[in-house]
Amino acid sequence: MIKALIADDEKAVATIIEHFINTENMPIEIIGRAENGAEAVRLIKKENPQLVFLDIQMPVMNGFEVMQAQPNVKYIIITAFESFDYAQKALRLGASDILLKPVEKSQLLQAVSRTVGWSFTANDTVNGILEYISEHFAEKISLDDLANMFYATPSHIARLFRKYMDTTIIKYLNKVRIEKACLLMDEGHSVKETAESVGYESLNNFYRYFEQQVGMTPASYSNKNREK
Repeated sequence: MIKALIADDEKAVATIIEHFINTENMPIEIIGRAENGAEAVRLIKKENPQLVFLDIQMPVMNGFEVMQAQPNVKYIIITAFESFDYAQKALRLGASDILLKPVEKSQLLQAVSRTVGWSFTANDTVNGILEYISEHFAEKISLDDLANMFYATPSHIARLFRKYMDTTIIKYLNKVRIEKACLLMDEGHSVKETAESVGYESLNNFYRYFEQQVGMTPASYSNKNREK
């Protein structure tokens, strides 16, 4: 479960965000609300949230000042101003996404998925598995381990995951690993270093899954990046 804070001086906005989170069964726990920037900074220090829904125009301290004071948090900016300068400054300060008021449910869902780095479903157990894979994809993850972790049988976990994600846990895990591998190679990491970093002990397996998902070998992908 992701701990989150809402910082907005408009109570109606905070209420609708929390309502969407609850009705869509998002894996988010709202641990506090702040109606001004100074209160937001105090709550961030006290509660250590992983995510903050942050308005820009607030009393005492504005959203930009909050981000500067507490930079090591994921922020989704909520603003009534469709301004390029606002967006540019928010992104420069580390905002993960920007939503315009009035907040729409579909946009909120997409913003949360992009910000936390994984999609979520209407099932708490599947959400827990998705979050665990997002954080531990480079480690050995077995169906038995997940079953023990989520107090269910391996067969039940497998059926549940396929029902809500339309794929198997192994296929999803490899998808996440290869996506991370592409990012690492985009940054200039070698094929061997990348394979080890995303959890593949065997280069043959890494090559096989990479080519299945990307349509070319890791070496070709790496050479293509160097040419760019």
